[in-house]
Amino acid sequence: MKRVAQFAFLLVLAAGIGFWMRPVSYFNGLMYAHACLTGVQSRSVAVSGYRVHYNAQGPADGPAVVLVHGLGGRAEDWRELSPYLAKAGFRVYMPDLPGYGRSEKPADFSYSVHDEAEVVVGFLDALGLKQVDLGGWSMGGGIAQHVAARHPERVRRLILFDSAGIPEIPKWDVRLFTPQTPAQLDQLDALLMPVPPKVPGFIAKDIVRLSKKNAWVIHRAIDSMMTGQDATDKLLPELKMPVLLVWGGEDRITPLSQGETMHRLVPQSQLDVIPGCGHLAPRQCAAQIAPNLVAFEKQ
Repeated sequence: MKRVAQFAFLLVLAAGIGFWMRPVSYFNGLMYAHACLTGVQSRSVAVSGYRVHYNAQGPADGPAVVLVHGLGGRAEDWRELSPYLAKAGFRVYMPDLPGYGRSEKPADFSYSVHDEAEVVVGFLDALGLKQVDLGGWSMGGGIAQHVAARHPERVRRLILFDSAGIPEIPKWDVRLFTPQTPAQLDQLDALLMPVPPKVPGFIAKDIVRLSKKNAWVIHRAIDSMMTGQDATDKLLPELKMPVLLVWGGEDRITPLSQGETMHRLVPQSQLDVIPGCGHLAPRQCAAQIAPNLVAFEKQ
């Protein structure tokens, strides 16, 4: 019994040290386990020679909804919102774009909105999805707009959450998307959320470590977007499918004024403003978003 106790103590000690050194990995493991236990399927598919990971949730025979995350995001960013769609009978597909999440990070990829849009179309082809309701958040919204404009026959409805696309020079420092210090992480959180939580130092340190590791992908994507070549203001008036615009009223990354501009450019669009929410509205305000979203999907 003494040896068992010593072994148990060493296991707990090792786990504690591991959590202290790499807390993000532990949080990810818990998140993946919870997703599995709640019916979220984790799969991968080959798209244009790249391995693309995706999560799927909801009845296999339900109408398909594809949700595209934003810059620096991943499939799990939809974990608060997707259950509402799944419960309403939709089959929700949430890919990790190349360079993000658990997908491949090819060195020879541009990570531009244009090329990521082509990957999304390839993802639809790989899964045999002829027509879907397509949603995108932030940069993912810009990607979704390009897919809808180039392949309108593939998009039944379009949903844009705090979306990029309107050509406007950011009033904030884009370098904060790859924080290099805990202080810069605090600044980024203040941009993303009206009331950001206080991140413990050891967790902030690990987030910064991962930010530095993956910064090259973010920089390549931002450099492309800053050229203005992927702006969608000229594409939006051409869209014919129903469009739902969902916007956090306190968004500082893509301000509500950009959502209002999109609303004017798309006559058949609906603009839902979520008071008190910021750029992370699909995560932090899912309960407020869900009723109108499901109603729009069921039209």
